[in-house]
This record gives sequence, C-alpha cells and structure tokens, in this order.
Amino acid sequence: MRPNPEQQSTPEQRRASTGVPGLDNILGGGLPAHHLYLVEGTPGSGKTTLGLQFLRRGVEEGERGLYITLSETASELNTVARSHGWSLDGVEVFELVNEEGLSPESVQSILHPSEVELGETTRGVMGVVERLKPARVVFDSLSEMRMLAQNPLRYRRQVLALKSFFAMRGCTVLMLDDRSANQDDLQLHSIAHGVISLEQLVEQYGPERRRLRVMKMRGIRYRGGEHDFNLETGGLVVFPRLVAAEHREGDFSASLASTGTAELDKLLGGGLARGSNTLFTGPSGVGKTTTAIACVRSALERGEKAVFYLFDEGHSTLLARSTALGLNLDAFLKNGQLRIEPLDPAEVSPGEFAHMVRAAVEEVGVQFVVIDSLNAYLQAMPGDKYLLLQMHELRNYLNQRGLITILILAQHGVLGDMRTDVDLSYLSDSIVLFRFFEARGSLLKAVSVIKSRVTEHELTIREFRLGKKGVEVGAALTDFEGVLTGVASYRGSMPLLGDDQRTGRA
Repeated sequence: MRPNPEQQSTPEQRRASTGVPGLDNILGGGLPAHHLYLVEGTPGSGKTTLGLQFLRRGVEEGERGLYITLSETASELNTVARSHGWSLDGVEVFELVNEEGLSPESVQSILHPSEVELGETTRGVMGVVERLKPARVVFDSLSEMRMLAQNPLRYRRQVLALKSFFAMRGCTVLMLDDRSANQDDLQLHSIAHGVISLEQLVEQYGPERRRLRVMKMRGIRYRGGEHDFNLETGGLVVFPRLVAAEHREGDFSASLASTGTAELDKLLGGGLARGSNTLFTGPSGVGKTTTAIACVRSALERGEKAVFYLFDEGHSTLLARSTALGLNLDAFLKNGQLRIEPLDPAEVSPGEFAHMVRAAVEEVGVQFVVIDSLNAYLQAMPGDKYLLLQMHELRNYLNQRGLITILILAQHGVLGDMRTDVDLSYLSDSIVLFRFFEARGSLLKAVSVIKSRVTEHELTIREFRLGKKGVEVGAALTDFEGVLTGVASYRGSMPLLGDDQRTGRA
C-alpha cells in the first residue's frame, strides 16, 4: 500500500510568541498555541516578568490575557509592570486570595479538603475563564496550589483538570512554579506540553547570572542547552546559544589582507587570511595589542569596518597609545568604520558577548574583529571547559562569515618559561608568538609565527619593536640563539633595529 501524502505531511502548528525575541528564536518561532506549559525557577529568576511579557504580547496581537495569582496581589503586579515601563491595559488580573477569602467569616479554605473533585481554587479559575474567554493565561503559582492541596494525588488531579479545561477552550497557558518542592516535580513535567527552566546563579563576585533551558517541548524542534539571559528594565533579554552550523555563509574570497607592515606580512606568508583567526600570544607589554591596532588600521584604510572588544584596557588609554605610535584612529571612529567596545568581564555573560559580536557582524557589517584579551574573557566564564566550547563556536561563526579575527592571549611571566590560563592553540588557525629577550644590555622583542593552517609561513624569528613609526619588524635573528627562552646568546655581528647603521652600535 502506498503511503498517503496527506498522512505523511505534518500540519504546521500555530505559534504564540512569548514576547521575548530571544526565547522565540530558541523555540523556532514561539510556543505551539493552545497548550499548557510549565515555567519553573527560584524566586527572583524572572518567572513573573516572563509571564507579563507573554500576556502583553498577546494584547499586541489582539488576544485577551488573564493573570491568575495565588501569590501576588494586583497592586504588586502593577508595580512590577511599572518598573519595566509597561501598562497592563488589556490584561485581567484575577486574585484567588483576597480580603474576602481571608476574613474570619470565611470558614471554608480556598482548596476545600473534601471529596469534591474540584476545590474552590479550580472552580474560581474556571469561572473567570468562562467569563473572560482569554486566549492567554498565566497561573501564578503552582507552589501555592501544591501546599493547599496537601496531597500529591489531589494536586495532580487538580492540575490535570485545569489542563483539560484550558485545552477545551483553546487557551495557551503558562503555569509558574518556584521549585519549593523538595525535588523536581517530574510528574508535573510529564503533564505539561513543555517545560522552561529559569536559573539564577550567584557568583562569589559580581552580579548574579541567569540562564534559561528548554527542558522539554513536544512537537517542535528547539535549540537545547543553556542560554544566558538578563533581567533588565523592559523585561527578559535572552541570548540564544550560538551554534555556528546555523550561520553558514555563502562562498567568500579566501584572500590575504595586509597587516600594514610588509615584513610581518612576509612572516605570516602573505598576510592575514579572510575566514580565519590569528592568536597573538606573549607576555604582558610585549606589543600584542598595538600590533592588533596596526592590523585594524590597515583594514580601515582599505575601507573595511572593524570592531575592537576591550576586556583589559580603557577606551581612552587605547586611543592615546595609538596616537603616540602614529596610529591615530579618531577619523575612523567618527565616520563609523571603527567601533571600540570596552567591556567588564564581571558584568557581561558569554552569551551576551556572543550576541554582541553577531549584531556587529550581521547588522553593522564589520569585517575585522579583535578580542583583547581572552584572559579577561575567561573571568566571565564558569570554567575552562565552557570557555573552550563557546570560543570554538564563536571562532567557527566568524570564520564561516569570512571575517578576519585576532584573539589576544597574555602569557604569565616576562623571560624564561611562559604559561597561559588556557590552551587555545588548537582552536587557532594561526599563532603569532611575541617574546622579550635580553641582548647588549637591553630588553628587546622578537616575533615569530609558530603555526598557520592557511599559508606557508616563515619559520624565522624576527626582531620586533614599537616606535613613532608604529610596528617595525626587522630581519631574522640569525646571529642569536635562545631568543624564545628569553636569554639569548649572541654569535655574530648583525645589526639590530635600534642600532645606528653607521656604527653598528646601539
């Protein structure tokens, strides 16, 4: 028997936007309409705000909204709304606990422990839904109903009865739960059509971090894993986890771009390759950031757009240093070609940073990205594992979009053995190594390329210095040994960049 094409095709489900663009993106367009969903999280994680955003979006789409509250008063909800600059016009707030229910004359409890299948709470909900006929409902909160029911079986029956009732009336429902139960209520997870978990983490220093995870969502594909989000004035701002495979760009010209320094281009095998990333690594103060500035300025002079993310250095300090070295950037900042973004690693989550980079690439059209430095970026992460995974996705995303990316990683120490906070060498397409070395009673600098996946680079070690001409790269240090160890031994008479060419002396 041949399969029926009509049976094979699955009808597309109507979606109800959550009112949070990032969450809609994770869900592939929003929540499938006319179902019941569980939103769980500890107090302060953002459940109420998400519920209000969900209802307000419904009002914008011409749908009536109902907020049923067991835990907060209408006045408190209006206070929350005003703190975000919102109005709850079009949203009905129904308080199941009011002054009448708390009066001494009210002998009967809200959820009557009798043999009646549905208690007063359930009947109250049904009554207001029958009267208002809302398309969207938020029920706050299940923890209150759990305590009132006093019995797991009665509680489950109440939730099932409400689920059936809402489904028959075509409502899309968010049920909020503050996780006050001793364990995760897996039975409730099985009842709900989908489960969204909000998590609030308090670090030893800095603000709390918030993450969102879609635990379950029947009938649709969604982006799993943890997604950072902020609770800001104006509501939840969710930053979907970056998946590089979702952003594959068409073919781009795999050409080489000049660094602005001819000898450095030779060292790199022709320059910086588009669609690749280069790691600048070496001790603090050796010239990694200044070299990156010179590369950025060369790109700006070609008419490209660039963004410089600063985790370590201040905006004014960077500009002052650039000007002193003849790499003035003011004109490019004024015409919008260059954006310098100073960031505090204690305040910016990895997901928010990835979102910023994506916006710069897709909305502004930048073609050159510098991240300075990965050491400070590491402080925004819960551990090395997450840094590597997220940086891997960000690196792949930028490569697939055909950008040139420079990553800066400082090593600990000045001379001798060097170490880094994390090994990113295997993630980098090219690695430029900067070193201090001692010679002729002076502290000199050297640069070498120790890896390149995209070009046939030089294997030499060249002298390097910063001066009024910007970045200068000299000839290969053929008469020195031990340069990379920091303690070089001189075995020849080759001139250095600082030598007077007439005398050969410094």
